[in-house]
Amino acid sequence: MRSDKLRVKLISMTQTFLSPDQFELPSDSEMAILSHILRNKGAAQPDIVTATELSQQTVSRLVNGLLARGAVQSGGRIPNGKRGQPRLKLEIAPSYAYSLGVALMTDAMSVLLMDFAGQVVDYHYVEMPKMSRNAVFAQLDETVHGFLKRHPRAKDRLLGVGVGISGYSLDGRARYNPPSALDDWAMVDIDHLFTEALGLPAWVENDGNAAAIGESLLGVGRRYANFVYVFIAAGIGGGVISNHQLLRGIHGNGGEIGLILPRNMFELPTLETLLASIREQGIEMSSISEMLARFDVNWPGIDAWIERARDPLSLIASSIAALLDPEAIVLGGRLPAELSQKIIPMIELYDDARREEPRPLPKFLLSETKVDACAIGAAMLPLEKQFFASMV
Repeated sequence: MRSDKLRVKLISMTQTFLSPDQFELPSDSEMAILSHILRNKGAAQPDIVTATELSQQTVSRLVNGLLARGAVQSGGRIPNGKRGQPRLKLEIAPSYAYSLGVALMTDAMSVLLMDFAGQVVDYHYVEMPKMSRNAVFAQLDETVHGFLKRHPRAKDRLLGVGVGISGYSLDGRARYNPPSALDDWAMVDIDHLFTEALGLPAWVENDGNAAAIGESLLGVGRRYANFVYVFIAAGIGGGVISNHQLLRGIHGNGGEIGLILPRNMFELPTLETLLASIREQGIEMSSISEMLARFDVNWPGIDAWIERARDPLSLIASSIAALLDPEAIVLGGRLPAELSQKIIPMIELYDDARREEPRPLPKFLLSETKVDACAIGAAMLPLEKQFFASMV
């Protein structure tokens, strides 16, 4: 009963500002243009023509339409390196639309408000000892009210909500089998729950897939079209980006790289095992959230965990390199950047080093999405699905 009353409250709150018909959804060609501008932090029309392979006349017509709708705006001038006038730079108009991103973790929830240009407008992280639906929706109610009070422009321009959750997909859409701490969210249509609660269209992804989408549009993907994102949190997973597109697999479980490891042979390189390692050295921490908030890369137990993580991460990375041959492997999730920097030099990519010139291997990179990888990726879901799906 409490859950039903809470949903009625949230629906009444959102219905006062939601106007879903005010956005004219773009054509595939317009999506390609928007995607190119977003990924490149602005672009001139000649560059868009080259990237999209659309004609100059088509690009000019579509850009004028996007300018008229307010989806893009004129930026500065881009020097062309030749004689003549610099080219006009087109940019994504940040206030054209907004989205919400929610990350459901085993011990916490984060909520993020994002603008149309992929910029974090507001963010809230809260530790939650109980991740029940009632607890989550009560916190979400308070958080969204705060966001919209501080950013009234977003009240009339919300496109939807994206949800990232730990666990594997059951139906390739919105039913997941998460860890036990998220029992209340297991094997139910999570998108329907959030739509009922917020009155907004909702999309759901595994946390690793969500983070990979965010990284593709706002991080490493601005330079690399093909990479694998290794998502380390309470568990370990990931996402595969192929030619700027998420490779979801038949059942939505592409990128479940933690399943590469035989459990009876390796300790999983996760934040749960990291927490156990530092506790064994006498450092008292109540949760992963507390450990991350107070993190010190020089704590006793850190180096021992890295030593144990080296072989399983080497096996995962070598399997990725052999099967997918990506340009890069990105280390991210909730893993602190200073810890990632210590781990990367320890990871070995297995290779037979045949002759003088071995096969090309992927680069190891740190995630370039800041604040909260899963929440950022989740917030990108409504934008990506409706405006940036046609990647170029």
